[in-house]
Amino acid sequence: MIAEKKFTKLISWLFLLYFLILTGERVQSLVRTISQNGMFSTMFNDFVNLTAILSLCSAAMILLVFNAGFWKSLFTSFEPDYSALTIASGVILVSGMVHTEFTISPLQFAAYGMLIAAMILRVVELSGDAESRFVLWYSLGYVTAFSMAIPVVYHSEISGARWFHLVEAIVMLALVASFTVMLRRLFIGFEEDQLMWIPFILMVVGDTAVLWMRWEEEINFFVLIFAALSAVMFAVGKILFLKKK
Repeated sequence: MIAEKKFTKLISWLFLLYFLILTGERVQSLVRTISQNGMFSTMFNDFVNLTAILSLCSAAMILLVFNAGFWKSLFTSFEPDYSALTIASGVILVSGMVHTEFTISPLQFAAYGMLIAAMILRVVELSGDAESRFVLWYSLGYVTAFSMAIPVVYHSEISGARWFHLVEAIVMLALVASFTVMLRRLFIGFEEDQLMWIPFILMVVGDTAVLWMRWEEEINFFVLIFAALSAVMFAVGKILFLKKK
């Protein structure tokens, strides 16, 4: 599937805004947290702060070292390496999935909005030569819903909180990796169907574990709603895609 490159520059600028907004929000949170509490305070804060720092640094390295063409694509019709670009997007997403102090949620959602807008424009480009536009657009909806079902690593006071923090961290990393795989496939354009079994199973099992372990303390309705929506979309999509074939 060969995309018509009519939105390349705009897509690259949306990616840039995603990186800049999320990086700015994460940096202000880290600076304020460290200046007030120091780098090391509690085990949970140590983990989320270090994870955010490593995520930001790793994403920057991928952009600067492995995707120099991205910067060229901001001002020319040159198409960036979407493989490296989407991987960098997934890597920096990890920083937004750990709840540090002084988090500004509206800014994070603004950053994610830039990424979703880039996804939509890329699908518009790809739909012209798609074998099935329905499958492509449906997959976009599913990947978007899936991304919202990734649980943020929050601090908890439940009994055995240490184990809960470990579980939610593992689930978060597994689902961010799954989302990154689907995002990469979506942007590269060789596979229109993003309803893959392994990411779906990881989402169902992981979200169920995180929700169940913290159910009595607090119900994460955001994750619950989008996990349920993703599950319904997956089941319905599998049936519809089978009929398409």
